[in-house]
Amino acid sequence: MKLTYTYSFYQTPLSIDGSNLPGPMLPADGYALKAKGFGLSEKGSQFPNSNYQPLISDSRLKTPDYQLKTRGLVILAAAGPGDPELITIKTARFLQKADVILTDRLVSKSILDQYANPDAEIVYVGKQCRRGNSTPQATINELLVLFASEGKLVVRLKGGDVSIFSNILDELETLVQFNIPYEIIPGVTAALGAAAYAGIPLTARGYATAVRLLTFYKSDVVTDQYWKDLAQTDDTLVFYMSAETLGGVVANLTKNNIDASKLLAVIEQATTPLQQIHTCNLYNYNNAFAGKQFRSPSIIIIGKVVALHQQYQWLPQVTSTNEYFTVHEQKNSSAKQSKTARA
Repeated sequence: MKLTYTYSFYQTPLSIDGSNLPGPMLPADGYALKAKGFGLSEKGSQFPNSNYQPLISDSRLKTPDYQLKTRGLVILAAAGPGDPELITIKTARFLQKADVILTDRLVSKSILDQYANPDAEIVYVGKQCRRGNSTPQATINELLVLFASEGKLVVRLKGGDVSIFSNILDELETLVQFNIPYEIIPGVTAALGAAAYAGIPLTARGYATAVRLLTFYKSDVVTDQYWKDLAQTDDTLVFYMSAETLGGVVANLTKNNIDASKLLAVIEQATTPLQQIHTCNLYNYNNAFAGKQFRSPSIIIIGKVVALHQQYQWLPQVTSTNEYFTVHEQKNSSAKQSKTARA
């Protein structure tokens, strides 16, 4: 298995097929992308300023007469929320045939170990929100075009489901712009995986008849009027990417007099061996969890159905402070360094 982690960036504009790449490259069979004024760190993209100029935004590439000489196939595939056995058969089949795998941070290492083609080039393009060391979406778009232009089978592997709170639209627009064939393979989204592994049936009869998938990663994504609606509905609410703003979620719901029978559950690292579940009454949140830092990724479930957790939980609760996906990256980073040393 070829492991690729670092791409070199240069001042010189580069051709889409890499024919005028300067050297040396890290790794030797890697690619260079166009950039100005910065480099790329070994563990991932690290951009100190906003001078990044994506290769595919070059006006030369947007001209009507520009055509890729060779087109591969891009598979936009889902890895599920953490448990490697939740991957679909179809995604596993494409991983076994892939020439290149562009994988998110929130993908179990076991999936790659078990299913990836041993000769595939694996490129880590994860995002970590405010934690830094994230790969810009523009870079991911470029890599899709660069690898597909060589006629390769490229699997873009995303955590959870490919269409729920992901940047799939950016990637689809890029693939359509360059007329690159693609397929989309759905998967188990984090809301469904977390609820099942916590013993919380999201639409249990007599508790809820609908589920809303939401996010509150910044304060302006939900209007005041919608907070009123969320506080009054009997729908189960599931928040993605909102652990850092959970205090704001609770404050807005309690301010709008959400029913005290609706409970809060925070599920850390759902469906993994390190899953932990924390529950409380919304009106007791400040006493129970104020100031607590929840591990990434965390899913938040709010509603009457949370009361069912105590009765129907089936996965043993653990007390580990480890981070499942961070451990996955560190181990692979060591493997990469070992491979580089042998080269």
